[in-house]
Amino acid sequence: MRAALVREFGGPEVLREEEVPLPAPGEGEVLIELEAAGVNRADALTRSGRYHAAGQPPIVPGFEGSGVVRQTGASVTDVGVGDRVFAFGGRPGFYAEYAAVHEGRVVRMPDGLGWDAAAALPVAPLTAFYCLRRLARVEPGETVLVWAAASGVGDVAVQLAKAAGATVIATAGSDEKLDWALGNGADHGVNHSGESVVDRVLELTGGAGAEVVLDTVGGARFGESLKAAGHGGRVVALANVALEESVIDTRDFYPKNVAIYGFQVTNLMQRLGYDPREDLAELASAVVAGDLKVHVDRTFPLREAAGAHRHLEGRLNRGKVMLHPGERG
Repeated sequence: MRAALVREFGGPEVLREEEVPLPAPGEGEVLIELEAAGVNRADALTRSGRYHAAGQPPIVPGFEGSGVVRQTGASVTDVGVGDRVFAFGGRPGFYAEYAAVHEGRVVRMPDGLGWDAAAALPVAPLTAFYCLRRLARVEPGETVLVWAAASGVGDVAVQLAKAAGATVIATAGSDEKLDWALGNGADHGVNHSGESVVDRVLELTGGAGAEVVLDTVGGARFGESLKAAGHGGRVVALANVALEESVIDTRDFYPKNVAIYGFQVTNLMQRLGYDPREDLAELASAVVAGDLKVHVDRTFPLREAAGAHRHLEGRLNRGKVMLHPGERG
């Protein structure tokens, strides 16, 4: 089969389409012929060697995808050949024509759910859902600050926070992205490239601060998140795409009784027993019902995986970037 392979860590140019062995489904696994695969920040970090769980090359990136079950291994009971599914955590990775995935990481697609929307659910929407619903427990009337609101996670977070009855303050690095986030439902916007996010949040909340802060950036922004949180606020840190240390002053959060949550989905599943299939099924149903929109910014054929990474790392996207493994272009 064809796959986008990383043979040495580096820039987008190290992603090359090659022939690799077709994986055989093992005990409890299914073989999925992939129609779509999500492109995420973690993929770019994997390619560059900066992802904490990347392993060593050769590597086929990709944490999520959708397609049709073509073969099942022994003891598979939840899905069958011909089922339309979306999945996460497959091997060798979802930047490929096929992936073998344990059935515990496979969810049937409801009628009306498209390939791209389905493939996009396991990383960004699930992250936003878990952080806001399970950790921060957003309540009606609260103010939620969403960093990088035009990103994959930020896009969904704005929608989920609004659906929960919250007032949403969105940040973005350009006026164009800010306009997009406001069009997506955010109530207020802050261009974090030129404005003080903390000052703007305090101004908008009458000095009270935000009840919930979703920090999708990390680095120096984490310290700002703590300052922007109000008394009894909840700050959820889920990434460090800034790839820099966070220098904080404990006086910015402990006197306000601010709670800090960390989120990393792989650790949550592998070490803490989280099974996301029920949450993913709820997200899929919300998309079909029209209550949640998965905005796909751009799609690329598999052979242009390097271009997809350049697009993502250039911060050109508003919403998700996708690969279509079967598309020859």
